[in-house]
Amino acid sequence: MLNVLANRTYRHLFLAQVIALVGTGLATVALGLLAYSLAGADAGAVLGTALAIKMIAYVGVAPVAAAFAERLPRRTMLVSLDLIRAAVALLLPFVTEVWQVYVLIFVLQSASAAFTPTFQATIPDVLPEEKEYTRALSLSRLAYDLESVVSPMLAAALLTVISFHSLFAGTVIGFLASAALVVSVVLPSPKATERRGIYDRTTRGLRIYLATPRLRGLLAINLAVASASAMVIVNTVVLVQAEFSLTQRATALALAAFGGGSMLAALALPRLLDRLPDRQAMLCGAAILVVGVGLGMFVGNYAMLLPLWFALGIGYSLAQTPSGRLLRRSSRPEDRPALFAAQFALSHACWLITYPIAGWLGARAGLPFTFASLSLLGAVAVLIAVRVWPADDPQELEHTHGDLDANHPHIAGAERFAGGHRHSHAYVIDNDHTQWPRAG
Repeated sequence: MLNVLANRTYRHLFLAQVIALVGTGLATVALGLLAYSLAGADAGAVLGTALAIKMIAYVGVAPVAAAFAERLPRRTMLVSLDLIRAAVALLLPFVTEVWQVYVLIFVLQSASAAFTPTFQATIPDVLPEEKEYTRALSLSRLAYDLESVVSPMLAAALLTVISFHSLFAGTVIGFLASAALVVSVVLPSPKATERRGIYDRTTRGLRIYLATPRLRGLLAINLAVASASAMVIVNTVVLVQAEFSLTQRATALALAAFGGGSMLAALALPRLLDRLPDRQAMLCGAAILVVGVGLGMFVGNYAMLLPLWFALGIGYSLAQTPSGRLLRRSSRPEDRPALFAAQFALSHACWLITYPIAGWLGARAGLPFTFASLSLLGAVAVLIAVRVWPADDPQELEHTHGDLDANHPHIAGAERFAGGHRHSHAYVIDNDHTQWPRAG
């Protein structure tokens, strides 16, 4: 898997991702402590509002940012966004009012909503070989999982010698180092072949996404993933500390079990995807999530919770990690930022639905009912994915063009017949292909 790091451009981008993630993790810890210092017992409400602001920024800003990204070189855009995030992190220690936190968090998360899909869309252009790209996806999954473990440990160690305000300095350094690593390489910046209006550029990724059967299946899988992961993220602390009367350390260990399962699956995925199609692997992961959340109704002690969370981590990584391969297969290089932004926004919209369900149902109807409800939601999502994503999903499709001029370069060499022209090639939604061909 590590052979992919021999590519200098990808190596620098991966290091930029890891360093920025660690910096973000430090900011997450520091933000919780900042909220407590400003709001005391109401810190939970402050953090809940900050999380909602984050999701709103992710859902609303990503497609708009992708529209403007088409006009800028990717390296310039990524570096600028890193610098904006560093500036916000630099200001956070000096806030004195809760509303100031909300404003800065919106700016920070808006920059992240623009940065992440642009960064993700760049990797398949840097690593055009599918096997290398698959390994890069697994490394990214490992980086996210390791960040969730390493950042809190690093923060805890630093807090023994510095105040929590100084943790934001680590975030600033992380974003500046990320910007420096991006500056150190030349990035591909495919341009659209024609100028497009702002509406077309803003909605293009969403239109490609919803017109592509495998991506409609991915959207349903996103909902299954969100149903399970929301239960883990929102209710682990409730299960461990309220239901089982254990410590914060036990909560951390349970979350580490989930991350450990995810990392194990990420390590196995490159070889697994050499043998299994993406659809089969992702549906298998989603099924593990549905069954695992359903079994959560019967968890009666901590010893049962740990292996269940580990299994859910495996399902989470199996269902989510290959999504980049689907997006890569389903778009032209110049459309990838828009399509990755659509995936970013739609997947976080799923979490925006499931987070409140996990929290409100857990508090008002009890955890067994919440497990059952989210398992049912995930099961419906998997059934939709099976229905809308055909099992026979080849890259190349035979199709006809009845509306293109006979001299159009796209149909050069195509078979001519009474209704137009027929040919076969790797099929994606674009200006020449606005609908998916009907089966048969």
